[in-house]
Amino acid sequence: MFPSTSIPVARYRFTARMRVPLELPHYAGSLLRGQFGAALRHITCMTRQENCKGCPLQITCPYSRIFEAPAPPKGSHALQNFSDIPNPYIMEPPPPSARALQAGEDFVFHMVLIGHAREQLALVIFALQRALDRGLTREHADSDLQQVDYVDATGKAQTIWTHAHPCLQEHQNTIELIADYASNIRARGELCLKIQTPLRLQNQGRPLGVAELTPRVLLSNLVRRTALLMEFHSDQKEWRESAKHIVQLSQTLHDTRPLRWYDWTRYSSRQQQTMKLGGVLGNWILHGDENTLSQIYPWLWLGQWLHIGKNATMGMGGYTLS
Repeated sequence: MFPSTSIPVARYRFTARMRVPLELPHYAGSLLRGQFGAALRHITCMTRQENCKGCPLQITCPYSRIFEAPAPPKGSHALQNFSDIPNPYIMEPPPPSARALQAGEDFVFHMVLIGHAREQLALVIFALQRALDRGLTREHADSDLQQVDYVDATGKAQTIWTHAHPCLQEHQNTIELIADYASNIRARGELCLKIQTPLRLQNQGRPLGVAELTPRVLLSNLVRRTALLMEFHSDQKEWRESAKHIVQLSQTLHDTRPLRWYDWTRYSSRQQQTMKLGGVLGNWILHGDENTLSQIYPWLWLGQWLHIGKNATMGMGGYTLS
C-alpha cells in the first residue's frame, strides 16, 4: 500500500529576466545548484567556518538542513549508519535547447522542495534572487528574478511571488496522487519512463551501463531515495516498510530498454577541476501484471518530482511517466 495520497513535495517555477546575454553550458543543473548553494551559505552562515563539519550550529542551520543535510549520528538509526543522506531539494534546469538567451529574454527553471525545506521557501527565493543578481557562468551574466509560481501535479501554475510584490502568497504546497491511475494501467499494461536528463545508477561507486540495468535496480534506487527523503526531511518513517515490499515486487517485472549512454562534463568549483559524468537517456518500459504495476505506479509517479540516481539534486535522473 502506498503510504500517502498527499505528499509533502512542491515544485516551483522561477522566471528571471536577463540584463545581458547568457550562454548556458549544455547541462545547467550543476551551475544553478552551485550558485544557489554559494548564495544560501553566504546569507545564512553565522560562524564563517570553511566547511560545515564540526560547526556547533550545523543541526539548526538552514544552509546545512537544505544544501548539506547532516547524516544522523552513528548508532542512532535502527537500520544502519549513514555517511550521507539525500538533500531535500532538486534543481531542474531549462532544457539544452534553451541555452542561449539575449538581454531582455526570460530565463526559466524549476526547483522541487521536499518536507521541511518547503518551510524555507522565502529563504530559498531570496538566495536565488541574490545568485541571479550576482550573475551566472564565468561571465557573471546577471538577471532579475521576476516571478515564482507553484506548479501542481496537473501542471497548473499559481503565482505566489513577484518582484513587484515580494510577499509569499498562500498556496497548497503538496502534491496529490491521481486517483484513477489503475484504469490507465489496465488500458496500457505497461509503464514507460521517458528519461529526459541523464540517469546514473551506480553499484559501489561504479556507474551501471545499459546492459546492467534491471527493474529491480531501478526500483531499489527509487524507493530507497524516496523513503530516506520522507523519513529525514518529513518525519515519516512509514515509507520504509512499503519500500521493502516494492523491491520484492520489482523482481517479477520484465522490461524493454531502448536506452543510450550520454556523457557530459561539468566544472566543479569546489574541486577546481572539470569532471566527466554520464547516464542513460531514452525510454525504459516496465511490463508486469496489473496488480504489480498498480502497486509500483505511485512510486514511479512520485519519482517525477524526486528524480533518481546520482546527482539528482542538480536535476539528473529526471523523467516523465506514461
